[in-house]
Amino acid sequence: MSSVDTAALILRLTLGSVVLAHGVNHAWGGGKLAGTASWFASIGLRPGRLHAVLATVTEIVAGVLLIVGLLTPFAAAAVVSTMVVALITAHRTNGFFIFRPGQGWEYTAVLAATAVAAATLGPGRWSLDHLLDIAWSGTWPLLIAAGLGTLSAALLLVVFWRPARQN
Repeated sequence: MSSVDTAALILRLTLGSVVLAHGVNHAWGGGKLAGTASWFASIGLRPGRLHAVLATVTEIVAGVLLIVGLLTPFAAAAVVSTMVVALITAHRTNGFFIFRPGQGWEYTAVLAATAVAAATLGPGRWSLDHLLDIAWSGTWPLLIAAGLGTLSAALLLVVFWRPARQN
């Protein structure tokens, strides 16, 4: 196995596990799905329940796809999309650092950039994409992850995000 294959595997396993854990936590952690729905509604994602379900399913599916290395650029696009939405709706006004009150946007930006890097690098030899002879190369994986992810986030925000007005 080459160092690139090793790096791709480490990157996919790490990112996929983190994103999967986020999705599982939305559904079964803390306030469970109902708590996630309430929080999403409180930050202006309406209806909250719909977005809680969508975010949960997206993160679980994207996490699993990254872990096994299947449809890697599309899984990465899903991560980019959820992280861009989180950055804009919940973290952008809190500054850069995650340890600031309200949690800054550094963490969501790093996860989104890592997803783009994973797509650009490719899934590597130890992936279902490789096993199924699905070749992801050139600029297409980068464009799929960054472009589709950002476009999906923008569309969701335009259609569904209704934050409370600041006085």
